[in-house]
Amino acid sequence: MIRGYDADLPAPASPRAMTPRSFLLTPELADYVRASSDAVDEVMADLIRETAEMAERGEASPTLQIAPEQGVLMRLLTAALGVRTAIEIGTFTGFSALCIARSLPAGGTLLCLDNSEEWTAVARRYWERAGVADRIELRLGDALPTLRSLPAEETFDLAFVDADKTGYAAYVEELHPRMRANGVVLLDNTLWSGRVLDPADESDRALVELNAALAADPRWETALLPLSDGLTMLRKR
Repeated sequence: MIRGYDADLPAPASPRAMTPRSFLLTPELADYVRASSDAVDEVMADLIRETAEMAERGEASPTLQIAPEQGVLMRLLTAALGVRTAIEIGTFTGFSALCIARSLPAGGTLLCLDNSEEWTAVARRYWERAGVADRIELRLGDALPTLRSLPAEETFDLAFVDADKTGYAAYVEELHPRMRANGVVLLDNTLWSGRVLDPADESDRALVELNAALAADPRWETALLPLSDGLTMLRKR
């Protein structure tokens, strides 16, 4: 989920479509970052565009989609870490899942947890088009009970969490026994457009408390990166 927007998309683009970008970057710097990184492919660009058009029609919020440069990083990490099993909490229209699945090896799997049949129907179409649908299992329903129903054994190499912010602490707690040693958890929106410096509501306070707790938790090696809306990387020690 990201809160800044740009008007430019990889061609061909709708002149009205908006690409998510980091709130820390000017539009010019966001363009430079994307131009200096691997580009999203045609399928990913079309998914970004369709999601933006859904937002323009009032059917979804574009702030729920990660920025393209974050997706590129997630593709790189998935490949570099040799990820074979991954889990995502909060899928929306499927861009982040597509980025992970693209870099999984043969036989690799991604489990996606989400509660929206409507939005994930869009995701399914693009996973099929990209040829990665056979690597992705989607489970609909409340994420926390679903996560707790999974065997409490080391299973996942990578996890990405982009869901309700008040639930992050519980998700991290439940993920810990299910991550392999050196497994990486990515938490989105941990800068929350800067609101962590002046928390005003429950979500703000939940992130402030989470960030402080993770920095002091000896079970994790923690780095909060100023990418997009803040991306915290956790490595299970």
